[in-house]
Amino acid sequence: MKKVYFDNAATTPLRKQVINYMISSLKESLGNPSSIHSLGIKTRSILEYSRINIANILNADPSEIIFTSSGTEANNLILRSCINDLNIKYIITSKIEHKSILETLNDLYIKYGVVIDFVKLNNNGIIDLNDLEKKLKKNNNSPILVSLMYVNNEIGNILDIYSVCNICKKYKAYFHSDTIQAIGHYHLDIKKLNIDFVCGSAHKFNGPMGIGFAFIRKGLNIKAIITGGSQERETRAGTENIYGILGMSKAIEIANINLKKEKKYIENIKKYCIKQLKKSIPGIIFNGLSSSIIRSIYTILNIAIPKKDNMISFNLDLKGVIVSQGSACNSYKVSHVIKILFNNKKMNKFSFIRISFGFLNKKKDIDILISCLKDIYKI
Repeated sequence: MKKVYFDNAATTPLRKQVINYMISSLKESLGNPSSIHSLGIKTRSILEYSRINIANILNADPSEIIFTSSGTEANNLILRSCINDLNIKYIITSKIEHKSILETLNDLYIKYGVVIDFVKLNNNGIIDLNDLEKKLKKNNNSPILVSLMYVNNEIGNILDIYSVCNICKKYKAYFHSDTIQAIGHYHLDIKKLNIDFVCGSAHKFNGPMGIGFAFIRKGLNIKAIITGGSQERETRAGTENIYGILGMSKAIEIANINLKKEKKYIENIKKYCIKQLKKSIPGIIFNGLSSSIIRSIYTILNIAIPKKDNMISFNLDLKGVIVSQGSACNSYKVSHVIKILFNNKKMNKFSFIRISFGFLNKKKDIDILISCLKDIYKI
């Protein structure tokens, strides 16, 4: 059975160009990029070309790009280094961040007593910028870190990142944004943002799994949390995943070239899906701002269907349709984001589905999804 895939927020399929590029690289004789012989130097030059390529796309300096094994590792590197090296004792975040943020911050609270403060949200999960400014103004006596994601991976809400950057700059706070769902889907101008930390993960923009990067603004004295080597400017020890890095560099390059065209195409797929869901599913709710084409990312739609089915993603899978009920990192649990938006009584009356689109989806895929939902819920 051919699967209809609507879980692009969890991972995206590798582009053919990326596959071909990686295969051709795998056939080459490469050395360890830390070695000083000719093959090592050749590999180092390939590695640095990839770093330069990614930096240019983000309008960053190549020295500010640190390769990691994932977006989760990048977030950990940034958050833990802020505590260890920047003397951060107070962090402002939100309750709807990715678990790689929330669980890491909880660990930092337990181990080091770091104060974690949560900014207010409205009913749609939008950050209250006035509350953020109040918290910064009230606690402005020591170094502060603000950690707020650019695009929410479950409901698709887009943060007003330029306003947050300006507020943080006003109060001289460090700003880290989990940009994993945004990179490859929006142009990110690091210099224009004047942000301190961002991160990316290749498999979110049609690159390989198991490779990501952290952007750490030049001048911040960040030390390694993984030690045992001088790789990545002594910020992240361990032999670099050269083939993964090459694939990531090619994937972000193609995503950047195709961004405008693919954004328009996927937006139309999302609009069609919203229209068909409204027409076909009585009482459907669109969670967060996910039904807004302007205020949410064009790749994510999060819905609540007013009939309870804890096995909805499994039942759709049996019919050949792949969706999720939340983040892939916690796919068997009720989403913490949905828990924030819905009270328990209301939650028990709904089924929750995240539908996430990619450039390979077609309108006929939406028709198949709608037909399966109507069949499962006997609509």
